[in-house]
Amino acid sequence: MNLPRHVRLVEVGPRDGLQNEAKPVPVDVKVELIDRLTAAGHAAVESGSFVSPKWVPQMASTDAVMARIKRKPGVSYPVLVPNKQGMNAAIEAGCEEVAVFTAASEAFCRKNTNCSIDESFERFAPVIEAAQKHGMRVRGYISTVIACPYSGEVAPATVADLSERLFRMGCYEVSLGDTIGVGTPAKCVAMVDAVAERVPREKLAAHFHDTYGQSLANILAVMERGITVFDTAVAGLGGCPYAKGASGNVGTEDVIYMLDGLGIAHGVDLEAIAETGRFICAALGREPASKVAQALKAKCAA
Repeated sequence: MNLPRHVRLVEVGPRDGLQNEAKPVPVDVKVELIDRLTAAGHAAVESGSFVSPKWVPQMASTDAVMARIKRKPGVSYPVLVPNKQGMNAAIEAGCEEVAVFTAASEAFCRKNTNCSIDESFERFAPVIEAAQKHGMRVRGYISTVIACPYSGEVAPATVADLSERLFRMGCYEVSLGDTIGVGTPAKCVAMVDAVAERVPREKLAAHFHDTYGQSLANILAVMERGITVFDTAVAGLGGCPYAKGASGNVGTEDVIYMLDGLGIAHGVDLEAIAETGRFICAALGREPASKVAQALKAKCAA
């Protein structure tokens, strides 16, 4: 296998993982979650989003969270912003990195952001302009890169077009998301290869959900194609309110365990992440979705 020596993990549990939880998570818990994740070695932790609390109530406290986390040198704490209003809030909160998001499906984009794909890019323009003015980095997300729950399969060429648009607008990295978790290794490789013809592979990240249990296989497949950045969520937290039946993000614990077995460096401590997963799942009142987290919990209880 042609695999890298080192990969970068972007922890998305505090935002993508928690945003759909019905039970309100207190600010204290969110702050401790983020601090635990960075203490475990994560160098990038998606910490919240400045979206309307009407649509995502769980993220209403992002400003308070950003004010209280222990920001470590060399660690990025990106927040999601949908428009200029969200960007203004991010600037006021002292954020150094933001993320913008669209979808590769018109139907999903309208459900998720209440606008067309082209309109989503129109909203990005002032966000990226403001980011450049304030010296902030911008990451781009594209959802439904394999298929859409409303309109079916998505053509790799469509994903490539949108990725190039984000990259040319100023996104330092584009995260490619299989939002409903239907991807298989062959489909993911075909999509990544199409995008890589338009955007350098080192500027791409993969974001897999584990609905059909294919996340680790998909990660391994695209790693062999030169992708070295992966979004993961502690305890496998997450889901999507606009994709019925979609499960959470690939578990950070599961990815670390696989990387450790392959001898690929990532800088994150598995035991500390597993303990962090137990912490947040106790606060949520449920078990972790990550298989490795479940195994380690059973081992601790034995």
